[in-house]
Amino acid sequence: MSYDYIIIGGGSAGSVMANRLSAPSANRVLVCEAGQDTPDGRVPPEILDSYPGTAYFDPRFHWTGLRAHTEMISHNNPEEGRPPLRKYEQARVLGGGSSINGQLANRGAPGDYAEWEARGAAGWGWREVLPYFKKVERDLDFDGPLHGKEGRIPVRRIFPDLWNGHAKAAAAAFEAAGFRYLPDQNGTFEDGYFPITISNAYDRRVSAAIGYLDPATRLRSNLSIATATMVTGLLFEGARCVGVKALVAGRESEFRGREMILSSGAIHSPAHLLRAGIGPPGALRDLGIPVLAALHGVGQRLMDHPSISLSAFIKPEARLNGLTRRHILVGLRYSSGIGGAPSGDMFAVAIDKSAWHAVGERIGSLLLAVYKTYSETGQVRLASADWRREPVVEFNLLSDRRDLERLMDAFRRAGRLQQSPALQAATSDPFPASYSERVKKVGEVNARNRVITAVLARLLDGPAALRRALIDNVIVEGFRFDELMRDDEALEAFVRRAAIGVWHASCTCRMGADGDPMAVTDAAGRVRGVAGLRVVDASLFPAVPCANTNFPTLMAAEKIADAVLAGN
Repeated sequence: MSYDYIIIGGGSAGSVMANRLSAPSANRVLVCEAGQDTPDGRVPPEILDSYPGTAYFDPRFHWTGLRAHTEMISHNNPEEGRPPLRKYEQARVLGGGSSINGQLANRGAPGDYAEWEARGAAGWGWREVLPYFKKVERDLDFDGPLHGKEGRIPVRRIFPDLWNGHAKAAAAAFEAAGFRYLPDQNGTFEDGYFPITISNAYDRRVSAAIGYLDPATRLRSNLSIATATMVTGLLFEGARCVGVKALVAGRESEFRGREMILSSGAIHSPAHLLRAGIGPPGALRDLGIPVLAALHGVGQRLMDHPSISLSAFIKPEARLNGLTRRHILVGLRYSSGIGGAPSGDMFAVAIDKSAWHAVGERIGSLLLAVYKTYSETGQVRLASADWRREPVVEFNLLSDRRDLERLMDAFRRAGRLQQSPALQAATSDPFPASYSERVKKVGEVNARNRVITAVLARLLDGPAALRRALIDNVIVEGFRFDELMRDDEALEAFVRRAAIGVWHASCTCRMGADGDPMAVTDAAGRVRGVAGLRVVDASLFPAVPCANTNFPTLMAAEKIADAVLAGN
């Protein structure tokens, strides 16, 4: 069977494209998703859970073999060695990242989209993208010119009267530091603290698959959703993409179509292009891949938001209160004033439960992230032409020193907040946290970790001296809070070791102007140098916005879907 559109990846962007492109009954649409389905009535409870930590750590929903370098890699000084590879939790399930992420539903700054236009993405300024942000959402709290009321993804906030003690203490610390309360994070983009906006209704996640691939949409006879379907390659006739090769439940198949839409994310979309011979010619020839289209930007300038955490023991009376499963309730947007960064360049959240297990219930954090990042030297490249091999992922998160300096400043700011009367009343024993391999291992959802953390949690609730000893000798890895608050060299070493991204991989197939040698697509997502192929996901972004990337991805898919239906 031949299709009009074949969508490669059923994540956030793929779900939107499937819904919108199949709305005209004449269009035959196929979605190919490597992961499992999440149909109405059979969505795994871990995905539906308003608390995202369980789904996020569940290997059933991941590309389990994917690894990434997050630290800066020195290509000029081999003696420095390569930083360690870390497991990278990329979603492999219908709905993609929206099925396992933290459900944060924000948009970024108007200036982000002015920058997109300035970088060559014509028609992607704030005035043009705002209608599509509004089209995505059904805001359950606010109306007006900045909010949508009829979209497929409900958004809401949990207001302070329902916050637990740790969240209230963080808010009081923000207030004491001079920040004002903003009831609406998605209102005017300005500094302040606010209830986090979430893609959630009735304390249940609403993923892109739940919102856009609802029962009525699935009844469309012109829409086929093929899960457990691994696309292994793109098919070309000359310079036109005419189909895909795939493994369907382990069986080799081919599907033909008029147009292919790559919605596999900022790591796997460029990998598909590279394996097809679309990318930097030298790198392709080194792997024996014939060059179909010489596009130097494919896989290049990978971006994410670098972050660090300051954690502390949450006293029993300040823990989750049973009024909601949510563990991220209050956020802060502030301006660092460092390196000429624009206002609102930094983002912080109070995390009231650090993991699904019993220890996680007793550890809270202030997570601090550079949301206007300047580091854009990361890359995705092939290890092999074999589709079975995961690509090599190098984030190079702190390649621009301004990002390092702002994280160092952020830690010190968080330290002062942690020492405020409000947070001292709710917590004790602060410590610098890192998302190490040991933490990841304990974070895997299994019976062994459930038992281990239950025992450790009881000990943490014991005498103060025992708790301090456990934190210093079992939980903390090499750095102490007091040391980092006074020693710049130690703080820089900690930030370089502990900084990680926040799973906002972006920008590896950037939109750009005709004359831009690094532009992979035009402003409608069409891949340059070939026909019949678009990219529609976060890899399109000219720069990562000051936002969690799920809603910008949904917005981009809505906008490009309109362009496709209009014949552009």
